[in-house]
Amino acid sequence: MSVRRGWCPTAWRPMAAGDGLLLRVRPSMGRITAEQARLIADIAALHGNGAIDLTNRAALQLRGLDEAGWRAAIDRLVAAGLVDADPARETLPLLVAPDWREGDDTHRIATALSARWAELPPLPDKFGIAIDAGQVCVLGDASADLRVERADTGALMLRADGRATGIAVPVGEEVDAILALADWFVASGGTAAGRMARHNAALPDWATGGLCPRRSTGAPADDPPSYPLPFGRIDADALTALTQRVGLAALRLTPWRTLLLEGAPAPKSDLGYLRGIDACVGAPACPQGSVATRPLATELAPLIAGTLHVSGCDKGCARRTRADVVLTGRDGRFDLALNARADAPPVVCGLTYEQVLAHFKGFPRAA
Repeated sequence: MSVRRGWCPTAWRPMAAGDGLLLRVRPSMGRITAEQARLIADIAALHGNGAIDLTNRAALQLRGLDEAGWRAAIDRLVAAGLVDADPARETLPLLVAPDWREGDDTHRIATALSARWAELPPLPDKFGIAIDAGQVCVLGDASADLRVERADTGALMLRADGRATGIAVPVGEEVDAILALADWFVASGGTAAGRMARHNAALPDWATGGLCPRRSTGAPADDPPSYPLPFGRIDADALTALTQRVGLAALRLTPWRTLLLEGAPAPKSDLGYLRGIDACVGAPACPQGSVATRPLATELAPLIAGTLHVSGCDKGCARRTRADVVLTGRDGRFDLALNARADAPPVVCGLTYEQVLAHFKGFPRAA
């Protein structure tokens, strides 16, 4: 077992945190049956501390395991088909648009790429690929380095993250194009940069195009119905209860801290006020966080008109993009920034928990 801090854990390579080992499960096509969800809940309760996080790459993260619990969990997850027996296949996140249907372009391309996984070059740990080939693109804000998307022309396109446009790819040749661009990334020194958006090398001519992704202009369809998880957290008992809803066939994982329910309506939730609010697990569960994050985020949620990000440190794990209000932990206090990421220069430094609350209670509905 390899235990690493401050990096992306996998099922086979857990990461040590303040509350034990983190074990990350990336089910095929981001879908788990109700039976598999019950198994995950049982593993989380029996071998961990019962906490389960839905990450912003649509993976489930089981917390609080020790080494013996991790080994027992791995055996059960492999037997259930939730973890591949080959650790190498667990290393690269493949993110799929969660509204896929069997046989559609997203399903077809993701299945073909999974079959040719061994042809990918050695890539950085956080490198990821998004297959977003529905009628409109839904994964634009999700973390990925190579993206197969629906172009505004209706064609399929390949786009390198950090570039506004991409190239058309013929149907059936999408995986060839992904492999070729991944090979270029490594050969051109991208491994040193770590991520495609930070790699400043000019794309090869064949990968340079003018197609733009087709974005949705309306509210997303609630089909399958969605069930929000505040801060992406659900405990083992709540997950078990969710799987017992009449008609539920499966759950689909999303990068938006919601679950999609196949075959059953979503239960009513009074937590809508926490939408647009991001907070990592914070201290003490994360050894890099110097502040407790989620209690403050919950208290601030009614006071913030826009988006809010409370981060335990400047890594900003809970939110990749800017938020209207950002509070970043530093040496046990909070730095405040506006319209920024967690690592941005603050406008106010060193606020206590109470000073943050007093500030926003004095200026309610700030943005």
